[in-house]
Amino acid sequence: MSSGHGPRRARIAFSDSAAKQLENITSEAAIHALDRALVVISVDPEIGEPIPGDASGPQLRQYTDEVECVRVLYFVTALRTVVVVAYIEV
Repeated sequence: MSSGHGPRRARIAFSDSAAKQLENITSEAAIHALDRALVVISVDPEIGEPIPGDASGPQLRQYTDEVECVRVLYFVTALRTVVVVAYIEV
């Protein structure tokens, strides 16, 4: 019997710089748009485009929602359970 729940979501965490950016977002519309983008990323962390870089650290990815005008740079932990947001643009 199914539990009725959808796929397990990754937990969202913020780097220090992204947390500071988040504190500066005061528009309710911008917060709502960012929240929707973060839900999309948490459901499917692979949705963003990989950003070229060296292989010594985690692979940075970029998710852009053109309709909501949101851009999020993030990386996913090895077990794919946590998405760490590095940069927010709303």
